[in-house]
Amino acid sequence: MSGDDLDTVAVLHDPVRRAVYDYVASRGQDVGRNEAAEAVGVQRTLAAFHLDRLVEAGLLEAGFRRLTERTGPGSGRPAKVYRRAPGEWQVSVPARDYRTLALVLAEAVELLGGDERAEQAARRAGAGLAQEGEDLAGVLRRRGYEPYEEDGRVRLRNCPFHVPAEEHPLLVCSVNLELCRGLLDALGRDPSAAGLDPRPGECCVAFSKNNED
Repeated sequence: MSGDDLDTVAVLHDPVRRAVYDYVASRGQDVGRNEAAEAVGVQRTLAAFHLDRLVEAGLLEAGFRRLTERTGPGSGRPAKVYRRAPGEWQVSVPARDYRTLALVLAEAVELLGGDERAEQAARRAGAGLAQEGEDLAGVLRRRGYEPYEEDGRVRLRNCPFHVPAEEHPLLVCSVNLELCRGLLDALGRDPSAAGLDPRPGECCVAFSKNNED
């Protein structure tokens, strides 16, 4: 754990600021100050303060964009908008380094040709992810996948395995897929409903919508 990471995460201690961050992160697109204020039930000036504080901490990025289709004279200036920053922060006390271990193990699996065994292990692990009474969306949210619906599918805005996936995409994405299929199987659903459908900045797996309660 670095001091910088701890300071960054500490910024989210304020409940209103955390609500603002969670809303912007969940949208997956530019969010204006008015929208954020209405979403969390605070005044625009307070929302703006928290949004800018999150930018200073590196948790959000800011830019300017017109929020309407109007152009030309009278259309007004572009509005300040916000979206989640691409960085990643982890806090562990005392410090732990699971990233390096994950990268070492992923490389070892590839060198030993153990892809199939890794997928089998992931399938078994996925079957144990769900807690009693949970539905698919609930498990995915708890595991950090950030599910959302689009065009009849459940997509995943976040990849919990981002670091090793960047270095070993074929292995990690196939393992992630089997993990999700094991989860579906444990929930009594068709495992084949989980498939690879990669999209930049998101998880590589997507689900048929009829697999969500």
